[in-house]
Amino acid sequence: MTHKGSRLLHVASLARVEGEGALRLRIHGGQVTEARLQIYEPPRFFEAFLRGRGHTEPPDITSRVCGICPVAYQMSACRAVENACQVTVDAPIAALRRLLYCGEWIESQSLHIYLLHAPDFLGCEGAVGLAKTHREHVERGLRLKQVGNAVMELLGGRAIHPINVRLGGFHRAPTPAELRPLAERLRRARDDAWETVRWVAGFDFPEARTDHDLFALSEPDRYAIDDGVPTVLRDGEAQPRTFPVTAFGSHVTEEQVPHSTALHAGLDGRRYLTGSLARYAISGTRLSPLAREAAHLAGLDGDCRNPFRTIVIRAVEVLYAVDEALRIIDGYESPARPHVPVPPRAATGHGATEAPRGLLYHRYVLDGQGTVTDARLVPPTAQNQRAIEEDLRRLTQAALAAGDPGDTELTALCERGIRNHDPCISCSTHFLDLTVVRG
Repeated sequence: MTHKGSRLLHVASLARVEGEGALRLRIHGGQVTEARLQIYEPPRFFEAFLRGRGHTEPPDITSRVCGICPVAYQMSACRAVENACQVTVDAPIAALRRLLYCGEWIESQSLHIYLLHAPDFLGCEGAVGLAKTHREHVERGLRLKQVGNAVMELLGGRAIHPINVRLGGFHRAPTPAELRPLAERLRRARDDAWETVRWVAGFDFPEARTDHDLFALSEPDRYAIDDGVPTVLRDGEAQPRTFPVTAFGSHVTEEQVPHSTALHAGLDGRRYLTGSLARYAISGTRLSPLAREAAHLAGLDGDCRNPFRTIVIRAVEVLYAVDEALRIIDGYESPARPHVPVPPRAATGHGATEAPRGLLYHRYVLDGQGTVTDARLVPPTAQNQRAIEEDLRRLTQAALAAGDPGDTELTALCERGIRNHDPCISCSTHFLDLTVVRG
């Protein structure tokens, strides 16, 4: 089909992404006139589920939003409710939370790298085909994921929807003796993580550049995972901008669009991107020395704006999470108490952490008895949907300018563009406006 005619490309179900979504492209006269990531998974109404519940319940309820990143939801919920109740956990408890979060980063990022994203670079349709041609690499990825799961099982009680997390800390804290075998596994995993960086750095990356605003948490002295200040970096600006997490709702606005059960978000009225690429651009200099060395050897010096190279950044983040987990275990002392009291208080609380796919924000309004009267969850994929659609438009337009690709080639290119951002569609479909007109 020539570029001068009209052309409609529709992929009803995307492969190798978490959740259910579709792709729709419309081309007319050689120009991309429509590029949509159609998220059609049914909305899940988690904000409504939370209203009327006790203030101790959000960590358990919201962990069910996602089976891949439940810790992110638990930690953001804990931060928000504890913020409302003006409670700060003890330092050893905070360290254990960060260790648990490292486990989730290791397992989730390894899953994406090896089973979802790497096949795009190696000419395979999926993980099964990759295992046939690159068995040793897939086995390495599974070992890494198993170590991440082991961290979550020890601290969280189980790897999926952890049950040991509670408001104020944990139901039970591990002993140093229980962490020692885990440290041995993490030391072996550090070698696997280093090899992962080396492996993915050798992939062939298409030329692409994103100019979206980048949005992530940042901390002054470490790579932000479970805490930090919302930070914005605009293309062409040397210095990022920050604002308190309590002001999140003043900067990030959401609206519903007809083609998605996920809300579209804007940051001060602008399109933006959260996730690994944003984290590295904002806080890459705060990685551990080992992770910075790996990033340097992988060619990630300076600002990386190529979304195809996010697989390399994720590999560096896995190495960092392993390194950080070992640091925490090496300095661990059992806390005097596994959790601190969190008495109810009438207030609004805000919390944000860095899920593997990007910044995750929670806000809860509590009454004097600790009942949740209002809740807001803003997941990463919903924030990224506009940026993903713009990436699709640009990728397609560049492909059209370079030749006349067929539908099969365009479909493969666009699916790669979507998987660059590792969308978690199930997380994003948490809201839907319903208008009832009665006669």
